[in-house]
Amino acid sequence: MSIEAQRAREALGARLRELRKEAGLTGRALAALADWQLSKVSKIEHGKQNATIADVRTWCLHTRSEQHVADLVAAVQNIETLWMEWRRALQAGTRLRQRRSLDIYEKTHVFRVYNPDMIWGTLQTAEYAEVILRQIVHFVGGVPDDVDAGVAARLERQQYLYRGDRRFNVILGEQALYTNIGGASVMRGQLDRLLAVMSLPRLSLGIIPRGAAYGIWPGNMFLMLDDRMVMLETYSAELTVTEPHEVTMYGKAFAVLQRSAVYGESARQLISEALERLV
Repeated sequence: MSIEAQRAREALGARLRELRKEAGLTGRALAALADWQLSKVSKIEHGKQNATIADVRTWCLHTRSEQHVADLVAAVQNIETLWMEWRRALQAGTRLRQRRSLDIYEKTHVFRVYNPDMIWGTLQTAEYAEVILRQIVHFVGGVPDDVDAGVAARLERQQYLYRGDRRFNVILGEQALYTNIGGASVMRGQLDRLLAVMSLPRLSLGIIPRGAAYGIWPGNMFLMLDDRMVMLETYSAELTVTEPHEVTMYGKAFAVLQRSAVYGESARQLISEALERLV
């Protein structure tokens, strides 16, 4: 289990301990009510043992805190899948990882995307995507080099920009227009691509100017899928957030970021200026 997953398990245990104390129960009393060994209560509360969904439901029943069941169940489901290491995610190659995203897209109607310094994957050109995937294969190591197939699979996502009733709400930092991925030729094609897709009816593309006042700290890239899940990427792993109150916080953050972004002709002007500065 990763360090972050262990921390999440400890946080869940601490929350369960709070609920027990708020109910006026000792660990021994709760164990008796639930017909558990006393050691089980202690291990769960201190993050030494995983709580199951059934455990959480029983805990909430006996501590009269059933209003918290949904959040706690989501926490349990999230712990073991909290971190998926890139090496494990990519062990069968980049194509399979990209194709998994198609299943997610099929189930999602509203996308909220924030990336302060790179172009989001579904808006990438093939050349831009190839550079990114080759960097991942090289950096992670031990990953099958099937980048061409991975790029093709990533580009399949773009079909959803043109069909169905999905809505893509994308915010980029102005830095994303200048982060040099693959050199001037690749960047020129990528920025031209942004100008071309801006008018798509399913896409709302906002850009936060470099001098804009932020209503919240910039933070890292995230992808919010309806109101059920948020996905984040780091150098070492892919993080999935499903706890309802945390997902709600990302929705709130996105709304704040939107107020700093410009749209329409103002966004188009920023992209055009970035194009003109390419050497």
